[in-house]
Amino acid sequence: QVQLVQFGGGLVQAGGSLRLSCVASGRIVSIFAMGWYRQAPGKQRDLVASIDTGSNTNYADSVKGRFTISRDRTKNTVSLEMNSLKPEDTGVYYCNQRISRRIDGPASDYWGQGTQVTVSS
Repeated sequence: QVQLVQFGGGLVQAGGSLRLSCVASGRIVSIFAMGWYRQAPGKQRDLVASIDTGSNTNYADSVKGRFTISRDRTKNTVSLEMNSLKPEDTGVYYCNQRISRRIDGPASDYWGQGTQVTVSS
């Protein structure tokens, strides 16, 4: 079994900063892409940032220059540093890791439990 546990989040004023982390544990052979998604109230879950095995990153236009995604291979961890937060960044943030549990086996998507981020104006 594989489990993703998220840390961080909370309430912050506009212009502030928060850091999210997500740790994977269990039977893990390889971790491929990692990412963070955001779901605002009444809206679909959208990609915020992703990072691949070569540490190439991709960001939603709305967070470019403000958010930074990083990964630590030794700790099976993906983090999201969020600066200059805006009220529109409010939502539930979910981490995603694409993980293979067997050598040469298929990879599957695993999700964290979700973390509320609220930015007040």
